[in-house]
Amino acid sequence: MKKLTILLYITLSVVSCSSSQNKKTTKNANVVKDYAKTITADELKEALYIYASDEYEGRETGEPGQKKAVEFIKNHYVSVGIPSPIAEGDYFQEIPASYFSNNIKDSENVLAYIKGTEKPDEVIVISAHLDHIGISRNDEINNGADDDGSGTVAILEIAEAFKAASDKGHGSMRSILFLHVTAEEIGLHGSRYYTDVDPVLPLANTVANLNIDMIGRVDPKHENDRNYVYLIGSDKLSKELHNISEAVNKKYFNMKLDYTFNDDDDPNRFYYRSDHYNFAKNNIPVIFYFNGTHADYHKPSDTPDKIQYDLLETRTRLIFHTAWELANRSERIKVD
Repeated sequence: MKKLTILLYITLSVVSCSSSQNKKTTKNANVVKDYAKTITADELKEALYIYASDEYEGRETGEPGQKKAVEFIKNHYVSVGIPSPIAEGDYFQEIPASYFSNNIKDSENVLAYIKGTEKPDEVIVISAHLDHIGISRNDEINNGADDDGSGTVAILEIAEAFKAASDKGHGSMRSILFLHVTAEEIGLHGSRYYTDVDPVLPLANTVANLNIDMIGRVDPKHENDRNYVYLIGSDKLSKELHNISEAVNKKYFNMKLDYTFNDDDDPNRFYYRSDHYNFAKNNIPVIFYFNGTHADYHKPSDTPDKIQYDLLETRTRLIFHTAWELANRSERIKVD
C-alpha cells in the first residue's frame, strides 16, 4: 500500500509539472503577441524621421552627427528605464581613435541591457550599426534611413517591448543586450571591438546574435511580393537556430524568408559584410536580417519618406518574436 501511495504521488507530481509547463508555454505564447503589438509603424516612423534627419549629418564615424546619434540612442534608453551593462548611467563603450585608420576620430558603441530572470548569465545580443557614410563631396547629406536607421529604430522598439514585458512580470529568462555598433561602414570596427577587444558580456555566455541591417525597404526582386525578408547565416552554425526561426515565422507571420544571399557561393558575400560576422567568427550562431539593396543604397536619396513603415513594423515584430523564443527556451540553442 505504501509503495502504491508513493507511485501515485510521483505520477501526480509529473502530471502536475507537465500541466504547469504547458500552461506556462501557452501563457508565453499569448503574452508575446501582446508585447509585439507595442512595436508600431507610427513609433518607428517618428524615431526614424529624427534619426535620419539632416541634423545628424549622415552619422559618419567620429563626426559631430554620429555623436548626436549616440546621444539620441542613449537618451531613449534612459527615458524608458533600460540600464547599461557597463556602469550606471554609462551607455558608451569608448573606442579610441588609435583603433581606426585613415584619421578616423574616436567613436563609441552604445549598449543597453535587460537582465534575465532565470538564466541571467546567458545573453541574446540584438545588434545594428548606428553609423552611416556622412556627407558627399558635393555637400549632400547621406541620411541612411534604411542603412541602418531602420535597424537602429527597430532595436529601440524591440527593447521597449522587452521592457514592457519585464515591467509586467514577464521578464525573459535570459538577458538581452541591445548593441548599437559604430564604424560598420568603414570595416565592421565597432562590432569587432566588442567581440575581440572588450566583450562587456562574455562571448562564452552569448547564445546568439540577431543582427539588423536594412529592413525598411523592398528590393527590385520583390516589388510585387513585398512580404519577405532575406535571412543570412541562420543555419551556418546552428540548425536548431534555423529551425526555431522558421517555426516562429510560420506560427506568427508566414512571411517569405528568402535565403538567396545565404548561399555559400553568393557573389555578394553579404555574410561577411555586416556586424553579425564578428560574432559568427567566434562560433556564436547568428541571423542577419536584410531587405536587399535598392537604387538609393549609399546615396543621399536614402531618406525616411521612402521607408515602408508597415513592413518595417512586421519585420521588427518577427525579430522580437524570435528573440523572445531564444531568450525563454529551457535550454540554450546548440552549436553544430
